[in-house]
Amino acid sequence: MIGTLHSTVLDCPDPAALAEFYRGILGGTVVPGEDGDWVDLELPEGPAKLAFQGSPGYVPPVWPGDDGDQQLHLDVLVPDLEAAHEPLLALGARFLEAHDTFRVYLDPVGHPFCTVSS
Repeated sequence: MIGTLHSTVLDCPDPAALAEFYRGILGGTVVPGEDGDWVDLELPEGPAKLAFQGSPGYVPPVWPGDDGDQQLHLDVLVPDLEAAHEPLLALGARFLEAHDTFRVYLDPVGHPFCTVSS
């Protein structure tokens, strides 16, 4: 082993706002960096954290990509796909598509994520 996962980092135009979006989904504690260009979301469960890095030239990914390649996305385990749907929309998620065991959404700046049934 060379190392352990420290965090998953999402580039975005407003790190604090995106951290709050994901805090609304996952819980945890938002920890701002010193300069505002970096914010951590320390999660209540799991060994790693989500981090958000300011990117002035941020361009959202395309889902699905024209070339068929899948980009990084987060899977969020939920007890009930239907029950999670409206609260996600209220937080600012955009619904893309539904499947038997998962649903695909975009966060407010366009990163894809899925809810997965438990």
